[in-house]
Amino acid sequence: MFDFITQIDFAILNFIREFLKCTFFDIVMPFFSSIGNVGIVWIVIGLIMLFFRKTRSWGIMLLFTMLLGYLIGELAVKNIVCRDRPCYIVDIDMIITKPNSYSFPSGHSCSSFAAATVLLKMNKRFGIAALVIASLIAFSRLYNYVHFPTDVLCGILLGVLCALFTCWLFKKFGWQNKIDNLGVRSDKNEIT
Repeated sequence: MFDFITQIDFAILNFIREFLKCTFFDIVMPFFSSIGNVGIVWIVIGLIMLFFRKTRSWGIMLLFTMLLGYLIGELAVKNIVCRDRPCYIVDIDMIITKPNSYSFPSGHSCSSFAAATVLLKMNKRFGIAALVIASLIAFSRLYNYVHFPTDVLCGILLGVLCALFTCWLFKKFGWQNKIDNLGVRSDKNEIT
């Protein structure tokens, strides 16, 4: 079964390589992979959100869900599954540096879709833009031949589930309201 999945994975990667590879993508796809490295684009967005009371709780949720995805995907699952990356199995000309970690699941896809899902729940317009960027980052991992399609799909699934869990958790325990109301004075406590 696993061999069959790997054959399909390679068929998709080779299709991308044969029919989509071009000079434009050779420039654009490494860029999208680089902004997804360690989730940097999403971390920066999350940190900026912390400076504004209206988005502070969402920024914390975004950063928390990325941390959760990292702990589960990068530290646990990758080191249990130990799947080699396609670029180490097949000798291929690389346009980016080969990553040193294992392949399954895709950390870029996990962090990107975790952050994009939180942003989508916060604001549809920003969320849709974030989903487009997340999709380009995830696709770049296929184009750059550093992940199998199943790595990317499972990374996306893990990221979305982590985001939904985080949003549920913050709502369930009222953490979002508590964060939103930090530093806000109540009219009842004011002396007239």
